[in-house]
Amino acid sequence: MSKAGKDEVREMVLRAMQDTSLSGLIDELEPVLTGGQMLRGELVLAASPAGGVDSNTAVTCAAAVEMIHAASLIHDDVIDGGELRRGVSSFWVQKGTAGAILVGDLLVCRSISLLSDLPAADVLVPALARFAGEMCDAEVEQELVLRGTAPSWDQCVSTARRKTGSLFAFAGYASGSSPDTRAALQEAGYELGTAYQLADDFYDVYGDRVLATKSLGHDADRDKGTAASSWAVDAREPVAYIDGLCETSASTLEAWPELQAAWSGYVEEYVSPVLDRFLTSARNELNAAERCVGS
Repeated sequence: MSKAGKDEVREMVLRAMQDTSLSGLIDELEPVLTGGQMLRGELVLAASPAGGVDSNTAVTCAAAVEMIHAASLIHDDVIDGGELRRGVSSFWVQKGTAGAILVGDLLVCRSISLLSDLPAADVLVPALARFAGEMCDAEVEQELVLRGTAPSWDQCVSTARRKTGSLFAFAGYASGSSPDTRAALQEAGYELGTAYQLADDFYDVYGDRVLATKSLGHDADRDKGTAASSWAVDAREPVAYIDGLCETSASTLEAWPELQAAWSGYVEEYVSPVLDRFLTSARNELNAAERCVGS
C-alpha cells in the first residue's frame, strides 16, 4: 500500500468514528484505531488492482477489515489483561473495561455500515460477517474449550487459521472481482494469516518484552495452549512450517500471474519482515530444538 493509500484508509476509519458519540475522543482513539501495521488493509490495496476491484471499494474494504481487527484487539486486551497495544496504553487501561467493550462493539457496527454503501454490498457484507464470526468462534474455543488443556499442533493450526487467518481471508476475498479469484484469494489469505498467528504465538513466548509494542507473555500466564507449547510434543518443525505457509499462499494464485505477482510482492515487502521480527528471538532456539526432536 502506498502512503497515500494507507492515509486514505486511516482517514476513512477516523471519519466513520467521527460520526458517532466518540467524535470528541478521536485524537485519543487514533493510535488504537490506525496505529498498527494495517497488514490486512495493506493486502486489499496491494492485490485489488490485479483482482479487478475499483479503488473506492478497495479502500472501503481495507478500512472495514482494519476496524474489525482493531475491535478484536481492544477486546483481546480486556480478556488477557494486556496493558500495552500499538506502543501505547491499551484502551481498557485508559478508559476502563466497559468503555473498551463498547468501543469494540461500535467499531464492528460501523465497519458493516461502511460496506453497506458499496455496489457489491450484497456480497461483501455477508462475507465480512462470516469471517468475523469465524474469528470470534476461534477465540471462544481457545478461551472456553481449550484453555487449560494441551491442544495438539493440528488443533493449534486450526485455531490460528480461524482466529487470524479469517480476516486475512476476508482481505483476500475482497480483493477479487469474480467467484474464482475470490475463492483463491480467500484461501491464500487463510494460509498467510495462519502463518502470521503461529509466528505471533512464538513471539508471545520468546519476544523481547522491552522492545515490543504490545504486552507479551499472556498466553502462558493464562494457561492458553498455543503452537509455541505444542510443537515439540507433536514433533513439528514450526519455522519451516510457517515459511511453507507463506510460500503456498502464493501458489494458490498460479492461474492468475498478475495477481500472484502482486501477492508475492505484498508478502515480501510487508509480511515477511514482520514474521522475521516475530521469530528473531526464537529462531535459533527453535532450530536447535527441531534438530533434537528430529534426531
